[in-house]
Amino acid sequence: MQINIALVGLGFGGSFAAIYDQHPSVSQVGLFDINSELVTSFAGKLAKAKAYSSFEEVLADPDVDAVHLVTPIPLHAEQTVQVLQAGKHCACTVPMATSLEDIERIATAVRVSGKKYMMMETTLYTYQYLYVSDLKRKGELGRIQFLRGSHYQDMSGWPDYWAGLPPMHYGTHAIAPLVALADSRICRVVCFGSGTMEPKLMERYGNPYPVESALFEFENGLKAEATRTLFETVRAYQEGMFVYGSEMSFEWGHGDDDDPYVTKQLPAEEGRRGRRTACEAISLPNPYHSLPPELQHFTVGRNYDPQNPQESLKIGAGAGHHGSHPHLVHNFVKSITEDIPPPIDLALSANITAAGICAHLSAMQGGVSIDLPTW
Repeated sequence: MQINIALVGLGFGGSFAAIYDQHPSVSQVGLFDINSELVTSFAGKLAKAKAYSSFEEVLADPDVDAVHLVTPIPLHAEQTVQVLQAGKHCACTVPMATSLEDIERIATAVRVSGKKYMMMETTLYTYQYLYVSDLKRKGELGRIQFLRGSHYQDMSGWPDYWAGLPPMHYGTHAIAPLVALADSRICRVVCFGSGTMEPKLMERYGNPYPVESALFEFENGLKAEATRTLFETVRAYQEGMFVYGSEMSFEWGHGDDDDPYVTKQLPAEEGRRGRRTACEAISLPNPYHSLPPELQHFTVGRNYDPQNPQESLKIGAGAGHHGSHPHLVHNFVKSITEDIPPPIDLALSANITAAGICAHLSAMQGGVSIDLPTW
């Protein structure tokens, strides 16, 4: 089965254009951005491109099967609903929405339209996440006892809508791996905001906190913690994931591109208090095998040599978000062509996003406990 897909938003979204263009199940790649020069530039580089002059034109085209939205956060919910109501499948960059009401609007649109929705959460296809997921599948972690996520980033100088954004409204990178690895939905959250920001940053959203740190409870009894910073907090960039098991633990490196650490449990020594551990920094494999051959080179960035693919597919100069982009594209396309649920479907997307929304609500009420809705 072949599909036509439209990519809306070519700033960050431009990094997905060539992936769609080379996907064997994609016949046409529609392109739209409010910057017409970007549309012209990308259309000239792609073999399957079709340029559009407006978002409305994309929605009105009956030949468009699906739309991938890579637009500003305040537009996500409304544009997602419009795409679904136009009878098209929808992928959207994170976050899904910034209010519980908008998540409900999207859920209703998915049910009514019968179309597929996928939140394009990069952290669920990074080298790191896929490595830990494999450890879990093999039983090498033992029982997962606790999970922690982090996303430290400074957003000064970004477009105006970022100014003063509540940290947990964009907490999906820290939260998503926790939900996926827990095999359970987050049902309750307690969150505290910390620190102070210059008054100008508080004007748009009324958010006083540069840092928010949340404790999540899962339905299966597991607990997890996530911390998110956006402004006036000095720390090396990191979208971190920390998994503590009964037999093995995984910890992200200090910086986002640093090697992670794996700690293994060693046998107890007679007469010694406590069991010993062995900790080492590890190099990660590139899990490209699940992708069509045409897309595998997108997992490694600029250093791919088609004459020597096995060697050049080793992690070198990493591709976008730790090799995740082609996995996101392929799994969205596959969900449509094979008529299967997207891996990051409505229920998972909503739980990840609502956890951040409810975390901020908790922080604004001094850390009260908030139960999450279900979708």
